[in-house]
Amino acid sequence: MELACLDLEGVLIPEVWINFAEKTGIEELKRTTRDEPDYDVLMKYRLDILNKHGYGIDDIQAVIATLEPMEGALEFLNWLRERFQVVILSDTFYEFGMPFMKQLGYPTLLCHKLEVDENGKVVNYKLRQANPKRQAVIGFHSMYYRTIATGDSYNDTTMLAEAHAGILFKAPDNVIAEFPQFPAVHSYEDLKKEFIKASERNLSL
Repeated sequence: MELACLDLEGVLIPEVWINFAEKTGIEELKRTTRDEPDYDVLMKYRLDILNKHGYGIDDIQAVIATLEPMEGALEFLNWLRERFQVVILSDTFYEFGMPFMKQLGYPTLLCHKLEVDENGKVVNYKLRQANPKRQAVIGFHSMYYRTIATGDSYNDTTMLAEAHAGILFKAPDNVIAEFPQFPAVHSYEDLKKEFIKASERNLSL
């Protein structure tokens, strides 16, 4: 069986930090993994800004409650489930991602966890493991799964490289330019075609 490994934010759901930045007017929080390759640097930067402005987990979750999956995401995900086993590999946090899982039909989600104090202040974060997306794909390979992966940011590229086939989806020009070895598409219809092309089975739309 072939396994589809998907990033979450930017592929199936909107970027949470960008939407929170737009809601609060804090422009610095629009910086994402599309801009900063070092995830640890990015998260420390984000937590410093949250603490500086006095925002906590309740404020972020209130914005998340107003968001929905990207247009066409659920239809694409259901199409994919009929043809592949699907796992979401994300650098988001369960506190961010789980509200979306109901809307997406509860796919398997592997991500990180936030540390929140009794006042709702986000004090730290716990990574599931170092380089978690790539390590998950390595684990799937050890179980003899053939993997096809898709993502949109710098933090997805090691996963794409480790997979039997990697696809960039709605990636910014800087990521596409730096990783020309991966096909880059911008619509779910074209993403379906890339999954079909990458599969060793005789699949159709």
